[in-house]
Amino acid sequence: MSAIGDWKEAAGELDAIVASFDEGEVSVDDLFVKLERATAIIESLEARLDATRAKVDELAPRLAKVAEPE
Repeated sequence: MSAIGDWKEAAGELDAIVASFDEGEVSVDDLFVKLERATAIIESLEARLDATRAKVDELAPRLAKVAEPE
């Protein structure tokens, strides 16, 4: 399986997988592969969100301190 690309690319790939399920285009042979890939994409996107939250939580107090009137 290929690596997860940027956010937009990963979300587009996930949308395509979901659409193939909705349209009944998935054979039984491909079902597991597509579910595994969708899971990897979701986990990757969740990890990115967690990392972004952590960065925001780290920077927010610094920003607040800079933004405070003296």
